[in-house]
Amino acid sequence: DLAYCHDIIAPKQPSTPTNFKFAEPNDGLVKNNMDKLTYYAMSNSEKLDRIGAYLEQKLGRDLQRRRIGNVFISMDALDQLLVACHSHSLNLFVESFLKMVQKLLESDDPDLQVLATQSFVKFANIEEDNPSYHRRYDFFVSKFSAMCHCGKDNENIKTKIRNAGLRGLQGVVRKTVSDDLQVNIWESIHMDKMVPSLLFNMHNPNFMSVDLESPKDEEHPVYLSEVVFRDLVCRASYGNIKSVLKPALIHYDNHKLWVPSDFVVKCFKIIMYSVQ
Repeated sequence: DLAYCHDIIAPKQPSTPTNFKFAEPNDGLVKNNMDKLTYYAMSNSEKLDRIGAYLEQKLGRDLQRRRIGNVFISMDALDQLLVACHSHSLNLFVESFLKMVQKLLESDDPDLQVLATQSFVKFANIEEDNPSYHRRYDFFVSKFSAMCHCGKDNENIKTKIRNAGLRGLQGVVRKTVSDDLQVNIWESIHMDKMVPSLLFNMHNPNFMSVDLESPKDEEHPVYLSEVVFRDLVCRASYGNIKSVLKPALIHYDNHKLWVPSDFVVKCFKIIMYSVQ
């Protein structure tokens, strides 16, 4: 379990609780102890990097030893700290956080990949006081795009991973597109992976909705990819829309989608409507 975190991070702080466990493997996070750790982190923001480094090492060991329950606990703790601690020191903590998310995404376990994506999406929705302009998202664009093409035989697992990939791509866009000083997500190196991944999931001739009002359909990659595609186009400025159009046209050519033209026409309608 995640034990004695304060004792390791802040042994010289007599006013803080030491030698306590903020997690129990069978019960998840212990709320009272997690609250203490959160309060300590918020009161001593300069320690966030050491907290992150410790949790990163702990998660790495638990992954190697296949202590999956502890991995979930670690990410839960990280998510709560990330949301609670809006400070100038958050950048140092985020670096450890993103390394842990990357480790989980590199795992072969679908549940860990989904867990990592959920944490990344939570991070993407946080407005940082001082965002890091040297931070790169190349790995996440590549990995989430690859997840969108998951071809596992198990239909449920395939759908779960594809949906995670789609949500991950949406998270990358939300995190980067609103700030001109962030990584330029509209560069072809990113769009050439993202746009085909979205169109690949949008175009599924075999998908037949049983009930158009069914909430289950909203969780299908066909629907989710269209939502993400609309979101992407809506966020594109007039000068950036060509970054979406070029890989889209190449995708239509490569997959011979011009005839019949129903899908291509649908995509152009989405683009035209979204850029109005």
